[in-house]
Amino acid sequence: MPGSQPFAERRNRLKAQVASGILLLLGNEESPMNYADNTFPFRQDSSFLYFTGVDRPGFAAVLDLDEDSATLFGDDRTLDDLVWTGPQPGVRDLADAAGIARTAPASALKEHLCRAQASGRPLHLLPPYRAEHRLRILEALGPGAPQPSAAFIRAVAELRIRKSPAEIEEIERAVATSVRMHLEAMAMARPGMREAEIMGRVTEIALAGGGGLSFPVIATVRGGVLHNHHYGNTLESGQLFLLDAGAETAAHYAGDLSSTFPVDRAFTPRQRDIHDVVLAAFLAAEGALRPGADFKDIHLLACRTLAAGLKDLGLMKGDVADAVDQGAHALFFPCGLGHLMGLDVHDMENLGEGLVGHEGRPRSTQFGLKSLRLARPLQEGFVLTVEPGVYFIPELARRWRSEGRFTDFIDYEALEAYEGFGGLRIEEDFLVTATGARRLGPPKPRTALEIEAARA
Repeated sequence: MPGSQPFAERRNRLKAQVASGILLLLGNEESPMNYADNTFPFRQDSSFLYFTGVDRPGFAAVLDLDEDSATLFGDDRTLDDLVWTGPQPGVRDLADAAGIARTAPASALKEHLCRAQASGRPLHLLPPYRAEHRLRILEALGPGAPQPSAAFIRAVAELRIRKSPAEIEEIERAVATSVRMHLEAMAMARPGMREAEIMGRVTEIALAGGGGLSFPVIATVRGGVLHNHHYGNTLESGQLFLLDAGAETAAHYAGDLSSTFPVDRAFTPRQRDIHDVVLAAFLAAEGALRPGADFKDIHLLACRTLAAGLKDLGLMKGDVADAVDQGAHALFFPCGLGHLMGLDVHDMENLGEGLVGHEGRPRSTQFGLKSLRLARPLQEGFVLTVEPGVYFIPELARRWRSEGRFTDFIDYEALEAYEGFGGLRIEEDFLVTATGARRLGPPKPRTALEIEAARA
């Protein structure tokens, strides 16, 4: 179990950023699949984990800014529990490991919060993203419960967004396992194999790494569906296979990688052309990562690179800059270039993309650009993904064509030849350094030749 020092230091830094009152950190509960004793794998709330290190269900913590104290609320396992779970650390043991002096039963949390509310003291909450959190707040404070605290959210985000050396080591472990997952998929995929077989094998590697998956695996020959969690298709010659998969360490830090490779041993000329367009956008974005660079500008650089490549292939036309300004390229790239990563694979997204990823600035309403999760100047210590792609989505193309949209920039007749192509994306993880950025983890095949070599 990790020492208490980093958790105590994190809490002290957190308390220094909020003026007064009480900060409530709610841990997660077990989540039943279909009845109470058959639960999904437990995953602790990331902010609660970051400030306490307690990776057990049923806990909460209160930081009292005015008294300069911390209390861990939770219950020891009963003898009946221990029959099923074996010996477990007690509440006092967990509090000592976290550097928390006070403990109290879980049932005492309601009274503690009610006293604070009755005395008029500010009660700071984070956005509840699980129903159990909303219920606990409602049961404790009733309909007069305060709204999530912007000051609390900003303070948590400010601390978690820049990763310490120890956190970076954990993320590198997650990425290293993730690379093994992708290399295995490239080596094993063959015509006649089911998507589920590849999904199962990469999941096995994540579990064997000591942690698990950082998100549900995307393993599909239907790459034009951006988040496809169906695994019932059979791989066929001539198709592309898209794997978006990452591991999570035992400490819950995430990796997130995407690879696209041919079901056959080699790309077709058309597949290679699209791959090279995406790789050019990836390399342009990678080269632009540095402190002070606005990630929105890097996203738009990748979009212009994609549009220029698609114009060379005859799929787009006209002025590339105008096409991107107006959003015509989003027919092929309807999502954002990347996102923050850490304890969450989309780091701190539960705190609100507007405050964390956009620093409270208004988000674009333009199709494609509105899906950009990170649009702020980069800082040393940020960990993020870079994930350009080209997607052929027949339903979207038919809609836009029928509406006469962007006919100055899109050659819809040339696009017909790509019916059934699917989608292709490349994703890797980066740490922003003092002078630029560093790719995390061991190298994963990028170029068409490297991918084909991994397929041999």
